[in-house]
Amino acid sequence: MREKRTGLKEKSMSKARTADPLDTKFTLETMQGKGVRGKYLTKVAKGSNVVKLDPEIARAFPSAEAVNAALASVIEISKLTSKPRRTVRRKAA
Repeated sequence: MREKRTGLKEKSMSKARTADPLDTKFTLETMQGKGVRGKYLTKVAKGSNVVKLDPEIARAFPSAEAVNAALASVIEISKLTSKPRRTVRRKAA
């Protein structure tokens, strides 16, 4: 029969706990009620994507609509000028 090993599992699975200075600083009681529920819900629901423009580029566009129109034009031009990709057919073995 197998002998039962006592105490090995507890020793091998336990991890040494180090003192964390943040454990005492931030507790649930000190953090309770500090956040605003649903603060960014409308932005997330819209699926907005915020992009930071360089200052010289931002000066060229008076509004977000102008930026979107310019980017849409770039996409359309790239579709018209790009070569269609050819698929490679493999020879039957």
